[in-house]
Parts: sequence; C-alpha cells; structure tokens
Amino acid sequence: MQFAAVRAAIADAARAVTLPAGAAKLTSTGYTPDSVSAPHFFVGEYTVDYDKTFGRGRDEAEFTARVLVGRQDDRAAQLILDAMLSGAGPASLKQAIEAARGAPGQAALGGLADDLRVERVQGYRWYEHAGTQYVGAEIIIRVIGDGRT
Repeated sequence: MQFAAVRAAIADAARAVTLPAGAAKLTSTGYTPDSVSAPHFFVGEYTVDYDKTFGRGRDEAEFTARVLVGRQDDRAAQLILDAMLSGAGPASLKQAIEAARGAPGQAALGGLADDLRVERVQGYRWYEHAGTQYVGAEIIIRVIGDGRT
C-alpha cells in the first residue's frame, strides 16, 4: 500500500459529507496540518501489520483520523460533531468514507486498497491544535491492501 495516497483518498472521501444547516463546509487533509479551518478532518498517525499473507500479499493498516469542530458555541459544536460521528445520514463520516469501498468485487479507494472499514470512534473530548481549542474525536479506520506495492 502507498500510505500517503491512501491517506489522501480517505480525506477525499470524507469531504462528501453534508453538514447541518449553518455549519461551515468540512475541510479535509490526508496529513496532520499545522493549522486547521474548522470543521476539519485529517488522517493522522497509523500503524501497519505487514505480511498478513505469504509473499507480501497483504498488509493491514489502522489509521487514526481526527475531526475537529470550532468551539464558538460548545453545544452547537458538539451537535455538529455528533452528526459527523453518526453511523448514517448526510453528515456521517462513516458513511462517506465507507462509500469509497466501491461496489462488491471492486478495489477500495479508487484501487489503492482491497477494502476498508470505519471501526470505531474514540477520544471524544476537547483538543488543542496549533494553540486553539476544538471539540473533536478520533475515528479509527482499518485498511487492507497489497503489501507488494
């Protein structure tokens, strides 16, 4: 798997969400940015399990993405975050990212991976990023792909 390309493709998929009325459009990057324009989704760190099959046939990576929402109004910010963390609906990051799986039998992320799945949300709390406070959460995404590329 080409990790930079996978991270960018996940960020592209996240941009498909439609946030509630009155919320700014979601910005998204496949890397940890110096600063963010909230609400913002980014793919941060990852871990890799190599050699899940013989001959470098498959690797599995677990990506930790974060979504940060400005705290201009703590209740409104959490409502926007909750909508993005929902399992379904127009603002659902899970639904938007998993749509990049493709149809049955197709490769995920435009051919960059065999499959992916949004596994869980964790760390729902206040985050400091570049000196600014945001309400946010981490989203764990498992990606399976060819270990020979």
